[in-house]
Amino acid sequence: MMKKVIIGITSKNRATILPKAIESGLNQVYPNKEIAVYDDNSTDGTEKLQVAYPQISWHFSKEEKGYLYARNQILQHTDADYYCSLDDDSWFLDNEMLGKAIEFMNASPQVAVLAFKILSPTPEKEIQKGDAIIETNNFIGCGHMLRVDAVNSVGDYAVNPGYYGGEEKDLCIRLMDKGYTIMRFPAVQIWHDKTNIARDFRMQHRSGVCNDLVFMWRRTPFIYLFPSLFHKLYRHLRYSMKYKPVSLTKSCLQGMGDFFKFLVSGKINRKAVSIKAFKKYLSFNG
Repeated sequence: MMKKVIIGITSKNRATILPKAIESGLNQVYPNKEIAVYDDNSTDGTEKLQVAYPQISWHFSKEEKGYLYARNQILQHTDADYYCSLDDDSWFLDNEMLGKAIEFMNASPQVAVLAFKILSPTPEKEIQKGDAIIETNNFIGCGHMLRVDAVNSVGDYAVNPGYYGGEEKDLCIRLMDKGYTIMRFPAVQIWHDKTNIARDFRMQHRSGVCNDLVFMWRRTPFIYLFPSLFHKLYRHLRYSMKYKPVSLTKSCLQGMGDFFKFLVSGKINRKAVSIKAFKKYLSFNG
């Protein structure tokens, strides 16, 4: 029987661009698919789009929960075999890509995540890796596919103190610890428009720094914990001080402060992965 996929789109105040992501999913020729939009308490009239798209599943939160909560809700309440995640400002570049991803997943039961090739208005390191299908340790959240039962088995996405960033690597290292692999799959190409609607770059950087440090604290084996944490602090501060388009130093220091506040609160539960999984994860970072 043809396996089912759910295309999950999480959205917040992007009613003007969301239809393009929806149309992209509807136009995929793979037949056994469902499209679900989880709206995170938008105030821009997103709910009116239900009239134009009655064939998809709509979920409207009455309070702001964040996109990780939304993704977990979709993962935990679907009967689909695969979850294909699109951001509300992202879309497939042709109509046959979903089927290519599912065909690969069907033939590769050890693969838990497919990291699609992301194209965008600004250069990304990910784009420069070529078109080989290779094992990796991370993916970009705006376009990827997950094996639902594998992700459910490790507890889905972990909630972070910051609203943005770090969730992908945390999920990947837990899946790797359980013996699954993460594959870069450039046969599927996603355009990420990176719209400025409802986007604050400095706040995203602050949140990303905090969540990255939380990731290290949660998952690093104790023998490597403190050297790895100090290395992360140094790398984040160095990058932020050298970044030219906008000043990020203040945001970086605020993110570090958020991490230490959260750390002393006792709310970060450590559940380190094995040394083997940690070394394998680091081996992909060069």
